[in-house]
Amino acid sequence: MAQILAGIAPIFALILAGYGLKRLDFPGEAFWPDMERLTYYVLFPALLVDSLSAKDLGGLPVALPALALVLAVCAAAGLLFLARPWLGLTGPAFTSVVQGAIRPNTYVGLSAAAALLSVEGLARSAVALVVLIPLVNTLAVVALNRHGEGVSRPGVRGVLRELVKNPLILACLAGLLLNGLGLRLPFGLSEVAAILGRAALPLGLLAVGAGLRFQLAQTRPLALASFLHLVFLPVLAAWTCSLLGVDPVSRLVAVLFTAVPASASSFILARQMGGDADLMAAIITIQTAFSALSLPLAAAWLG
Repeated sequence: MAQILAGIAPIFALILAGYGLKRLDFPGEAFWPDMERLTYYVLFPALLVDSLSAKDLGGLPVALPALALVLAVCAAAGLLFLARPWLGLTGPAFTSVVQGAIRPNTYVGLSAAAALLSVEGLARSAVALVVLIPLVNTLAVVALNRHGEGVSRPGVRGVLRELVKNPLILACLAGLLLNGLGLRLPFGLSEVAAILGRAALPLGLLAVGAGLRFQLAQTRPLALASFLHLVFLPVLAAWTCSLLGVDPVSRLVAVLFTAVPASASSFILARQMGGDADLMAAIITIQTAFSALSLPLAAAWLG
């Protein structure tokens, strides 16, 4: 437990630093959106391509960890949809609870996997990313299309078209392809990717902190989304991993990616498609704060 705390504590220290810098308006309001775009479109893809292309992935388990994640996320989302008539929530609030219950913050997940498992964690994280990003985005759009109040509704096909262009998915696929062909990036680009990748995790975590918003919101849906995401979903992921006989390292990665707080992009989707954006912002912030305690506990007890 002490080792896990030592590995994860710097993650939340950087998140807190990002929050403090944003509150101090340093280095300026315009800096943070640009830094987040740089991290999302350049630094994280470079990290994934470099780590996946350089590692021997011959024995990397894929099918069972992927199936465990799919079963856990679909079960959690399915329970919410089935319980919808009895939750007493407005349509927009329900969509924010759905997003808050299943969408992981990939910055925190990758950072936790790298801190606890080093390069091995990043390689196993590729499986989680390729499975979770399309799945949770599709489920979120299904909920928003049915229960949101927005006018901009791209539909499931539109979201799938966007997922095909997702830089994290493309980077995972490119790294796996290079690895499978026994190639590295040419003309010294491997070294460039490695240098860029080293900046991805700290800058991504600072961006998470800068996006936090402490504000009042509806208590019951906030508590429901936080319990489902920080407690129920990782327990469910650990159980499905045990049921399927998933190896311990992949099980820990599955627990980490289901125990991290909700993604900051959930707020953008809620605002664009008629979800409760204020509730979504509160869910992201509260989950991020509570996960400083729940994430190391989940890694120690369930991983």
